[in-house]
Amino acid sequence: MLIIKWSALGDVAIASAIMEDICRAFPDAVIHLNTLPSAARLFMHDPRFHDIVAIDVRDRKHRFRRHIQWLRRVRAGRYDLLVDLQRTDHTRILLALLLLTGHRIPRRWGRRGGFPYTVQPGDRDPQSHVFHSMRSMLAAAGIAAVTDRPVLHVPLSDKEQALAALCEHGLQPLHFAVFLPGSQAQSRLKRWGARRYAELGKLLRARGIARIVVIGGPEEVEECAAIVDAINTGDDGAAVNLNMLPLLQIIPVCEAALCIVANDTGNAHIAAAADRPMLMICGPTDPRRVKPMGRKVRAVQAELDCVNCYGKTCPMATRPVCMERITPECIAGLLLDADTTCRGVRIF
Repeated sequence: MLIIKWSALGDVAIASAIMEDICRAFPDAVIHLNTLPSAARLFMHDPRFHDIVAIDVRDRKHRFRRHIQWLRRVRAGRYDLLVDLQRTDHTRILLALLLLTGHRIPRRWGRRGGFPYTVQPGDRDPQSHVFHSMRSMLAAAGIAAVTDRPVLHVPLSDKEQALAALCEHGLQPLHFAVFLPGSQAQSRLKRWGARRYAELGKLLRARGIARIVVIGGPEEVEECAAIVDAINTGDDGAAVNLNMLPLLQIIPVCEAALCIVANDTGNAHIAAAADRPMLMICGPTDPRRVKPMGRKVRAVQAELDCVNCYGKTCPMATRPVCMERITPECIAGLLLDADTTCRGVRIF
């Protein structure tokens, strides 16, 4: 069997729940996963998969070469079932090429209707959450969809390194909050902002949360540093910067956290595997489509007509109005007070 998922890290993390249900349904199958090299590191030590096929089919410079490589690799796999978790014409075209050149995979499940798929989802609404769309495909195939959050296997070495980092900084389980304040550089509109995260950190400290842990990626170094510096001003050691933490180590760190606050970022979907209370702050992106999966995850968004614009800049102001309307006091209350309601803010 071959499972295909080429998307960004967040979507791949979401899809890991669907992969879990598929693997449970076929406990004796030899299962290969085809993903992009950037996401392959999430699965290199995953016992569910016998092989990781990491081919950058989105490499524009070498697109023809990568496509030939992919076609040859899939032919060589001699798969009897292919599960396409994408929802684009890219995989559809490549699968059609396989069939037209005489290589037939008997069962082909897809998230879109029509050729070349033998199983198609009932939910084909392009606006639905990617998770519900993938679950609809499983239902059409007769597979029970029971996994409700990402499932990512963390190697023992990564767990040990993450716990060592917590010990090094004196972080006690359930006595710290995790902030995931980044987003891709080209999607800065999705960032709540260093100033507001710093204000939230101080509020949480005043309410009894001992420490704040800030985690980001290569494009968020300055943002994370600014938050930690602001919280530690006059309160040295209150915040810890774990920027550039390896992806899978985010999970054991978050498992030890009291709560998590995040922007719409791929790291949030990885952190959802920790099954800890999480608040995602949304503005230009629709929480109904981007909220991480899990029963302990909520998303907040300002009640404005201009939300869900998916824009790169805000025509209303230099800072996105939708993000500015969400206050640190509101987020602190939602995290710590069961009966908190925030005026002008919707909870998802």
